[in-house]
Amino acid sequence: MSFLSDVIAATFRNATPLVYGTVGETYCERAGILNLGIEGTMYAGAFYGFLVAETTGSLLLGLVAAIAVGVGAGALMGVLTVSFGTNQHVAGLGTTLFLIGAAEFVNRLQYRGSQEQATIDPFGTIDVFGIEALSQYALTYVAFLVVVPLAWWVLMRTTLGLNIRAVGENPEAADAAGVSVARTRYLALIIGGALMGLGGAFFTLAALGSFTLGIIAGRGWVCIALVIFGRWRIGRGVLGALLFAGVYALQLRLRLLPALSDVPFELLLALPYVVVIVALAVSGRNVSYPGAYLKPYRRA
Repeated sequence: MSFLSDVIAATFRNATPLVYGTVGETYCERAGILNLGIEGTMYAGAFYGFLVAETTGSLLLGLVAAIAVGVGAGALMGVLTVSFGTNQHVAGLGTTLFLIGAAEFVNRLQYRGSQEQATIDPFGTIDVFGIEALSQYALTYVAFLVVVPLAWWVLMRTTLGLNIRAVGENPEAADAAGVSVARTRYLALIIGGALMGLGGAFFTLAALGSFTLGIIAGRGWVCIALVIFGRWRIGRGVLGALLFAGVYALQLRLRLLPALSDVPFELLLALPYVVVIVALAVSGRNVSYPGAYLKPYRRA
């Protein structure tokens, strides 16, 4: 029971940044924009959130900084893909390379003379009735109890959500109905970027309390896979995040079992990514992409 409780608790913690990133990417893609800048946005959110928190001593200001960076990254993607009509693959990869490079450059300028790695006192976990599985960070509770239901409600039950889905399916018809395609796509990218930046900040401001190079470790790309796995539905994407996080948490604990001591740890480390690939192969057949996916729009 202790082992199971530990795995459940670790699953929700590991799923938290994936939930933020997956929900944010879902908003972008439902508007017709593939945001490959997610990896760089999460990385920049992690770094600048940590930098501001370490400089000011305020974790809340660090969160605000991470969200602001995400908003800026989303706006940059908007300029490239919506205003200029740049190829979305090129714009996204360029944004990721730019954000990661800028973060690492500032990191070296700020901390290159330090003899020890800079650290902060991160957010602590909330103890709920002494139950280990419920002992989670506030950002985890916010992700599952606030962000997920609110994001679903906005996307599926509000005018903004209807507009986002409309411009992602048929921007010509949406434009004819009086919906500003450019403004709606900008809003979707900004909302998505803010959530991505917050997901990145979870690592430095809650889980670790420090920043290291390569801290995101490809989770932004995992989020893109989870959006496809979830078929652009928030609920299914969150379930995919829990699946990946559950296998990830399990493999960390399996390494400690004597019976598996001879199994190369690299094999266990690859296990959650293999699970995602298999899940995509099984669920990705006959997937119906948003109608205007990857297509720039210009008014006639």
